[in-house]
Amino acid sequence: MPERKLPVVLIPSLEPDERLPAYVAELMENGFSCVVVVNDGSSADYQPIFDRIAEMGATVLGYEVNHGKGYALKHGCRWILENEPDCSGVLTADADGQHTVPDCLRMAEALAGDDQALWLGSRDFNLPNIPPKSRFGNRMTSTVFKLLYGVWLPDTQTGLRAFRREELPFMIGVEGDRYEYEMNVLIGCARRKFPIRTLTIETIYENNNEGTHFHPIRDSWRIYKVILGSFIRYSATSMLSWLLEFTVLSVLMFWVFKAYENDIITILGIPFAFRALVAKPIARLFSAPVNYWLNRDFVFRDKQDRGTVVRYIILAICSLAVTTLLFAFLDHFLLSSVPVLHLLLNIVIDVAMYMVNFRIQQRWVFGERAKK
Repeated sequence: MPERKLPVVLIPSLEPDERLPAYVAELMENGFSCVVVVNDGSSADYQPIFDRIAEMGATVLGYEVNHGKGYALKHGCRWILENEPDCSGVLTADADGQHTVPDCLRMAEALAGDDQALWLGSRDFNLPNIPPKSRFGNRMTSTVFKLLYGVWLPDTQTGLRAFRREELPFMIGVEGDRYEYEMNVLIGCARRKFPIRTLTIETIYENNNEGTHFHPIRDSWRIYKVILGSFIRYSATSMLSWLLEFTVLSVLMFWVFKAYENDIITILGIPFAFRALVAKPIARLFSAPVNYWLNRDFVFRDKQDRGTVVRYIILAICSLAVTTLLFAFLDHFLLSSVPVLHLLLNIVIDVAMYMVNFRIQQRWVFGERAKK
C-alpha cells in the first residue's frame, strides 16, 4: 500500500531571518516534499534568503508590495489549487520558528485521520514562559468567540492550521488581507458548522516574541472588529426594531386600548389586564419584517437563500410566543397599573431573547446556506 502523501506546507513570510531556510530544510528532510513560501513584499535585502529557499527545491512565490498575512495565505492557496492537483491538504505555518517540525508531522497525521475538519495547533497559555499580554489577549478572545459563535477555541490566533484540499475554495473566498483573515476563517467555519479541532503543540516564544510582525493595537483592532462586527451590526438593527416595536406597543397599551377599554372587553371577550396578549403580537407584526430585512442585508449578508424567510418566520413565532406569554404574565401579576414597570419588564424580556435570537439566527436562520 503506497504511503500517504504529506500535505503541502504553506508559509507566509515578511522579511525573514536565517531561521526560515533552516526550517524549510528540516521540513523537507522529514517528508514534506512540497513547501510553498510566499514572500509578502519583503524588501530587496531579503531576496538572498528566498533564493536559498528556492535552491532547496521549495516553491517561492511573491510580489513587490506588502499586502498582509491573509493576502499571502490566499495567494498561496490559489497557487496550490491550480498547480498541486494531487495534494491531500494544506498545512499553514509561521516563518518565525514557533511551529516545530514534529508538531507539523502530528498535524499532518491528524488531518489524514479526519475526513472533514479544520485542525488548529493550540498553544498552552498556562505555561510560565508565556508573555502576560499574549496570555490575557488569547483568553479574552477565546471567551468572546465562545459567547458569540458557540465554539470554544483555546488558541484563536495560532498560525499552525491544517485543512483538506476540498476546503481551498472556501479559504480563498474568506475576506481579509491581514491578521484578521485568520479570525474570519474561524468565524466562517463556525457559521457553516464546519468542525474545528485542536491539537496541543509546543509553545515557543523566543525573545518574548519580539520577532513577530503583529502590531498589538492596530492588528488587535482589526481582529476584534471582525469578531464583534456582526454582533455590533445585529445590536444596531435590533435596537431600531425594538424601538419601533416598543413605540407601537406603548401606543396600543396606553392610548388605543386605554381609550377603548370597555369596547375591548366586549369585542375580544378578555379582561383588560390581558391586553398584552393582543398588543405584543400586533407590535411584532410591525417590527419583524423590518428586523428580517436589516439582518438579512446588513448583519449576516445573505440575500440569496429564500429559505431564510421561512426559518425567520418560525423563529419569530416561537420568540413571540415566549415573550408575549412572559410579558402578559408579569403584566397581570406585577403591578400592571404602573407604566414604568411595563418598560422595565419589556426591556428585561427582550434583552434575554436578544442574545438567544442572535445565536439562532447566526447558526440556523442565516447559517444553513453557509453550511451547504
